Amino acid sequence: MFGFGTPELIIIAAIVMLVFGVGKLPQIGTSFGKAISNFRKAADGKDTVELPPQKES
Repeated sequence: MFGFGTPELIIIAAIVMLVFGVGKLPQIGTSFGKAISNFRKAADGKDTVELPPQKES
């Protein structure tokens, strides 16, 4: 996962808790989860138009 190990993730989580505080973490997690969900839905959407098969003559 991007070259991050367990110690790096723990340090990042501690910094996030210091910056945002423990009270706002659930709100941040919820909004982050919704953003990732919306991104995945948009990425799975079809970008091409399906054409009906052509008749052979």
